Amino acid sequence: MKRRNFVWYSLLFATGCTTGVNSTNSDQIAITTPKNLKFAVTDVTGIEDLQRDYGVFRTTLEEILGIKIELFPVENPTAAAPALLSKEVDIVFAGPSEYLILNARAKAIPIIAIERPNYHSIIVIRTDSKIKLLSQLKGKTIAMRKIGSTSGHLAPTKLLIDAGLDPKTDFKIVMLDDKGVQALKKGEVDAWATASDRYKNILESEGLLEKDFSVLFKGSLLPGDVFVASNQLASSFIADMQSRMIKHQDKLIQSLLTAKANQKYKGGKFILANDADYNMIREVYQKIGQGNFL
Repeated sequence: MKRRNFVWYSLLFATGCTTGVNSTNSDQIAITTPKNLKFAVTDVTGIEDLQRDYGVFRTTLEEILGIKIELFPVENPTAAAPALLSKEVDIVFAGPSEYLILNARAKAIPIIAIERPNYHSIIVIRTDSKIKLLSQLKGKTIAMRKIGSTSGHLAPTKLLIDAGLDPKTDFKIVMLDDKGVQALKKGEVDAWATASDRYKNILESEGLLEKDFSVLFKGSLLPGDVFVASNQLASSFIADMQSRMIKHQDKLIQSLLTAKANQKYKGGKFILANDADYNMIREVYQKIGQGNFL
């Protein structure tokens, strides 16, 4: 398989973030509660979309923390890293892949993750397929969602690696977003990778029947999207913020669900973010030859 470059990750360098992270001296770290905070979301660009999808959440978090919070739009999924480094933003809500960039490039501190009850990667085949094992996908073409997607690219790739396949040579990936299921239906690909909590909705939106497909393999629960803090905030403040978010999680999650774009978090819960939970994604980047991004 021809190795694909992670084009959108290269935007990180265009925004002025260097490959090294300047160490922060203790006398540079805020030792008091900040008067205000700036909040960014890695996959939402533009202030209007940010206000639409996270305006209610911002207001709710502002009430819970007792601190004024300002929405800070970013230009692309990795632009939050240089923004953290330059103190333009204080808190970022990121997907697992983006979290790894923020942690590696800006030493962002994980605070809270959202655990989703039915968030697994699945690999789907046609019902009439002769493929019964993941290892039988060697030499096959697999439709995935988009480069860097946790459930639609990185986690499925990890499943294939664990099945003994080399992601550089043993199978071909085509990025087709949700149209991968149509390609599978037409026989243009041999399998399709997606998220378990999106599967039935995608079939319905594409006008396809569940009986025509079969889940070949379902992976373990995936790490959730994560709120991270600038390492230039006082550790005591970060700990207090973490405690308050856990305590008031029902109210915060409900505020997220007021936006259509955030319905995937329905039934989710806040948990303490653990950096080790994201090692699976780090491993995939190394295996596919993209470890330099981390």
